[in-house]
Amino acid sequence: MGFLFEDHRTRYPYGHRMLSILALLPLLTLLVLGGCAMQEPPQVKLDHANVLPLAMNSAFAFRKKTQFLNDPKTFITSGPPNEAISFERLYYMWPATTSLDKDELKGNYFNFFWWNHGSPADVTIRLEYRQANLGNFVMAREKSYTSAKGSIGTRFSIIGDDYLENGRVTNWRCILIVDNKIVALTQSYLWK
Repeated sequence: MGFLFEDHRTRYPYGHRMLSILALLPLLTLLVLGGCAMQEPPQVKLDHANVLPLAMNSAFAFRKKTQFLNDPKTFITSGPPNEAISFERLYYMWPATTSLDKDELKGNYFNFFWWNHGSPADVTIRLEYRQANLGNFVMAREKSYTSAKGSIGTRFSIIGDDYLENGRVTNWRCILIVDNKIVALTQSYLWK
């Protein structure tokens, strides 16, 4: 009585190729779904920020906010070096090489993370701010999203000539606008 040995390559002639494809399937899925992510719209500088009524909606909320002042004149260099802060400075200065390039990237950067737990809606996010050299004059920038739902991150930057001529941002307020009504807001401590 003998044993029957069967080579799996003869029984499944394309098996090794199928295993390679199955191994790459998660990577292909990630690439395809990554392309479906919402692209951030360009920021629009407003000449005048119109006053809107409050209609707070619990479906909209700000989750987190960060701000970074990218100006080497304001950096604290005493004490032990902090690698995280050094990395963030390099991140915001990339890919500048000349002093002109670096001047274009100097200024205030704001990141707002917000969500819409309700039905998809057309949302405009507006940053209203005051700068050191302008006193109480309120400037504003907006970004608009169509059919926004879920968690979204928005970045505003007041850099380059806007920063060099008008100074750093002294106080700010960020609002979410749906149907010309403010549905959520967050603000700095000094906003009035």
